[in-house]
Amino acid sequence: MNLHVINTGFFKLDGGAMFGIVPKVLWSKTNPADENNLCSWAMRCLLVEDGDRLVLVDNGIGDKQDAKFFSHYYLHGEDSLQKSIKKKSFSLKDITDNFLTHFHFDHCGGGVRYKQNDTTKLELTFPNAVYWSNKDHWHWAIEPNEREKASFLKENIQPMQESGHLQFLDLDKRSLFEGFDFFTADGHTDKQMIPKISYKGHTIVFAADLLPSVGHIPLPYVMGYDTRPLITLDEKKKFLEEAAKNNYIIFLEHDPVHECCTVKMTEKGVRLDQTFSLNEL
Repeated sequence: MNLHVINTGFFKLDGGAMFGIVPKVLWSKTNPADENNLCSWAMRCLLVEDGDRLVLVDNGIGDKQDAKFFSHYYLHGEDSLQKSIKKKSFSLKDITDNFLTHFHFDHCGGGVRYKQNDTTKLELTFPNAVYWSNKDHWHWAIEPNEREKASFLKENIQPMQESGHLQFLDLDKRSLFEGFDFFTADGHTDKQMIPKISYKGHTIVFAADLLPSVGHIPLPYVMGYDTRPLITLDEKKKFLEEAAKNNYIIFLEHDPVHECCTVKMTEKGVRLDQTFSLNEL
């Protein structure tokens, strides 16, 4: 198995929304904000090369929304989904599986694109891939609550099903294939899937929005976007204690600086241990 980091660019979100009840004087120490109180966040995906399978975990925000939509998120950086995949000597047609942690637009928007730049027609970005979700989250996304409605965009989601490429994983088995398992978390959104990958004697956990950045390691640092913050607290506590005990490598999807980290137990609870890039393993 080989793992490749796929950088799809950066966007900006309000720092207060990203850290909930935590005061700016505290969260700004790890994630400084600009003059508009916006912080930069990565949209970092993971490409898993295993035999004949090439599995992409999430796919970034994409580029098919209108200028008004993108004006809220200040996309920046030189990387894009297609450029990053090409840098690894693969093409979009080579992707066999797109594992989607959840259907918020910054995690799944890159999976559907305009067909030949025609804004009236949509097609799958990965024409040969199976798009993986689970039934519970799918129904949560296509019949969204008012709180999350703006994050679940029909043009990102429906073409996966209409094309026949969408399949659902069994939440009892919780495995895509040997060496690629997952667990679910319900605090951020219902049945978010968090991959656990066996790699070079390590367990790599793609943290998605369970742990967006190293700045979110202290337990109270919970996003205002989370639908069930008290459940997030419990899920984070359980996950971080397990990660510290078993020395998991945590792959950070949104941290603007750090690709990976480990955590350790301290007198104050679980805290950051080390940060490093994936290729250092």
